[in-house]
Amino acid sequence: MKLIVAIVQAYDTDPLLRNVTSAGFRVTRIQSTGGFLRAGNSTVFMGVEDDRVRECLELIRSSSRSRVEVVPDDLEAEIYEITGSDVHTVVVGGAVVFVLPIARFERITAASQAGCNSLA
Repeated sequence: MKLIVAIVQAYDTDPLLRNVTSAGFRVTRIQSTGGFLRAGNSTVFMGVEDDRVRECLELIRSSSRSRVEVVPDDLEAEIYEITGSDVHTVVVGGAVVFVLPIARFERITAASQAGCNSLA
């Protein structure tokens, strides 16, 4: 089993969630904020069986498109200081994805806790 952590732009979150849940993946989303443009992001966590990792990555890829946006006025001065050029647009979107090995996975539900006082 693998833990897939995908950081996607807020704009791409709903299509991503629809695609992965339609394919039968369980997902947890946490709202986050990006660094460079301080834009809204979502960090998405999915526990995925090894044989479905490629499928899940393809769904992330197809749901997270990059696009060009105009940089907000309040950031243009900072970008100018960093790059020394007059930057007006930036490519945003896509996804940053981490695939991590999982040593152990448990799903704890009310039914699984019946008669159990602790986890082994």
